[in-house]
Amino acid sequence: MKPMNFDFQSRRSMVLARRGMVAASNPLASQAGLQILREGGNAADAAIAAAAVMNVTAPASTGIGGDCFVLYYNAKTKTISALNGSGRAPAAITLDHFKAKGYTEIPERSADAVTVPGAVQGWEDVLTRHGTMDFKTVLRDAIHYASEGYVVSPVFGTGWSRDTTEAFLKKSPNTEDYLPSGKSPQVGQVVQLQGLARTFQQIADGGAQAFYQGDPAKAIIETLQPLGSLMTLDDLKNHQSTWEDPITTNYRGIDVYECPPNGQGLTALIALNILEHDDLASLPWDSPERLHRMVEAMRLAFADARHYIADPVTDPAPLTDLLSKPYAKQRHAMISNAAAMQPPSYGQAFGGSDTIYLTTMDSQGNACSFINSLYMGFGSGIVAKGTGIFLQNRGANFTLEDGHPNVIAGGKRPYHTIIPGMALKDGDLWASFGVMGGFMQPQGHVQVLTAMIDDDLNPQDALDRSRFCLLDGTSDSTLALEDGIPLKTMARLAELGHTVKPLVGTNRAWFGSGQIIRYVDGVMLGGSDPRKDGLVAAF
Repeated sequence: MKPMNFDFQSRRSMVLARRGMVAASNPLASQAGLQILREGGNAADAAIAAAAVMNVTAPASTGIGGDCFVLYYNAKTKTISALNGSGRAPAAITLDHFKAKGYTEIPERSADAVTVPGAVQGWEDVLTRHGTMDFKTVLRDAIHYASEGYVVSPVFGTGWSRDTTEAFLKKSPNTEDYLPSGKSPQVGQVVQLQGLARTFQQIADGGAQAFYQGDPAKAIIETLQPLGSLMTLDDLKNHQSTWEDPITTNYRGIDVYECPPNGQGLTALIALNILEHDDLASLPWDSPERLHRMVEAMRLAFADARHYIADPVTDPAPLTDLLSKPYAKQRHAMISNAAAMQPPSYGQAFGGSDTIYLTTMDSQGNACSFINSLYMGFGSGIVAKGTGIFLQNRGANFTLEDGHPNVIAGGKRPYHTIIPGMALKDGDLWASFGVMGGFMQPQGHVQVLTAMIDDDLNPQDALDRSRFCLLDGTSDSTLALEDGIPLKTMARLAELGHTVKPLVGTNRAWFGSGQIIRYVDGVMLGGSDPRKDGLVAAF
C-alpha cells in the first residue's frame, strides 16, 4: 500500500448532532468516547476513554508517560475549571548538575529531559471531580486495543514507518513492542502492545496510586537511574495535579479561555488582544496584509511568552498586566505595515511536537477540552522496561540560563507547550477547541478563532484553512507557510522581510492538527482536522 500523499483532495463536512460528540485524531478514539456517552457517561468520562485509546493508536504523540492539561465546562454552573496535569523536575536536580556536564541546554533525547509523568493523576482527577465512571469502564477499549491489537492508521503509520523513526526506535531502550518483528509497522498492520495493556490494566484495577507507587513506578526508576536521571520513587509518589482558575480575554465579544502558565495559552490571548486593533474581517484571509499583521502579533506574543511563562509557584507571570488591553495597544503600535519587525524583545508589563488534542460534549451541555502529550515524537525515546510507557522529554523546555524565570530547579514545572482552548459567549459555551503541535499550538488557536469569529467559518472550514507557523515559537522564527496560501502572498511576505519557507506534503505536520466543537442553539457542530486520521463521532 502506498504511503499517504497528504494532498487533502477529499472534502469533509462538519458533523452536527444534539446528544453527544467526540472529536479526536483517530477514529477508534472518537468511537471509544462516543460509546461512553451512549452508556450514560459524560464529557469527562468520554475524554479519558478517548485519550487512553489515543495512547495506544498514536504512541509517538501521547501517553501516560507524559502530561495533560484540561479545561472543563460545567453546564449547570456555567463555569470553566482548569486542570494542570504536568509533572515536575526531580527534586534533587540543580542547575549545577547540568553545568558539571558542560551543557548549555538540556539534551532533548536524554534521561535528564524526563520529568514526572502527570497524565495518569490528571486523568483520575478529572474523573473524580467531573466524571461519573471509573477507570475500569473508561479504560476498557484502550486495554482491548493494546492487548488484542489495532490497525495502524494512515497518517500516524506513515510517520512511524520512516527510516529515521525506525532507526531512532532501534537505538532507544525497551522499544521492542513498537518494533514488531524488528521493524516499524506499516499502515494497515495489526499491532499489539502487551506491555502497555498490562499497565493500563493495573491502573484500571488500582487507580493512579498503582501507577505512581506500584510496578510501573518501579520500572520507571529502574530504567531511568542507570541512564543518569536523578528521579526517585518519592518524586513519583509525591506528584500532584493542580486545579486552577483559567485565564481569559475577550476577543470581539467572545470570551476565550486558556490554562494559565506554566502552559503557553497566554501566548494566544496576548496575540488576540493585539489583533483586536486590526479589522481582519475587511481583509482576505490569504492576503499578505492580513497574514503579516497576524504573524507580527504572534512574534510579539512569543517574545513575552518565552520570557514570562514558567512555573507559577516559583516565578509567577504578571498575568493581569500582560492581558490588559492598554498593554496590547502598546504592543500593537510596534507593528509596521511596511516591514517585518526585527525580533522583538519581551515587553515590560505595567505592574512589574508531538501531542494529541480531543474534545467532547455530552447531552447536558458539559464540554471537555483535553490535551495530552509526550512533547517530541516518542518523547525521550525511553520506554520503562516491561510497561510499554514512553517517557516524555518535557524537561527539555527548561532553560539553563541562571536567573531566568524558566531555569531548571528541583520540583519545578517547565514551560509547557500543550494548551486546550475554550470559548464562551454571554456566559454560555461557544466552542471547545484545540490545535496540537508544539509551538504551533497558540498560533493554531489564533488562526482557527479568527477564522470562526472574523470570517464566520464553521468548525470544519476553519480547520481546513491553510496555516502559517513560526517554526520554533520564538520571535525570530522562520515563517513556514502551508500550500494553499497564494504564491504572490508568500512573495510579498518575503519582500516585507519575513524569512519565508513554503512547506507541503508530509511537512504539514508543522501546522498542527485540531478538533473543534461549536455549540449553537442546542446543536453541536464538530470539525476534525484533515491533517490527521481523526473524525467527529456523534449521536
